[in-house]
Amino acid sequence: MRDVTTMATEGSDNDGGGERLLSGAALRMTVLLGESDRWHHKPVYTEIVHRAQRAGLAGASVFHGIEGFGSSSLIHTSRLLSLSEDLPVAVVVVDTEERIRGFLPELDELVGAGLVVLDACEVVRHTAQAGGAAT
Repeated sequence: MRDVTTMATEGSDNDGGGERLLSGAALRMTVLLGESDRWHHKPVYTEIVHRAQRAGLAGASVFHGIEGFGSSSLIHTSRLLSLSEDLPVAVVVVDTEERIRGFLPELDELVGAGLVVLDACEVVRHTAQAGGAAT
């Protein structure tokens, strides 16, 4: 994989206060949890996204699962009303290895039950839309 390149765009300061575009080798962090997991009465996934933004990470997305199981081996599915209360949620963040590893201590207090996975990846396209939203 190529080395990662972080490019600041016009009007950004490249330290978390503006737009940063990635290219090349990067690290993907995936946090797998249940949608009912809470941190101070808020969903844990919401807190992770907000902390990632405050930390200046390149971006974060939350994906809602329709079926899954974790360490309890109990299958949660949207097909059965009684088991649809704690469906799986994945929070995915991609940035440089340094920034992702620097963010990991934030998860220590947030993720009591769940799984955190790190994968090497390569960013081949990271563009900004008008208005600053990266795609």
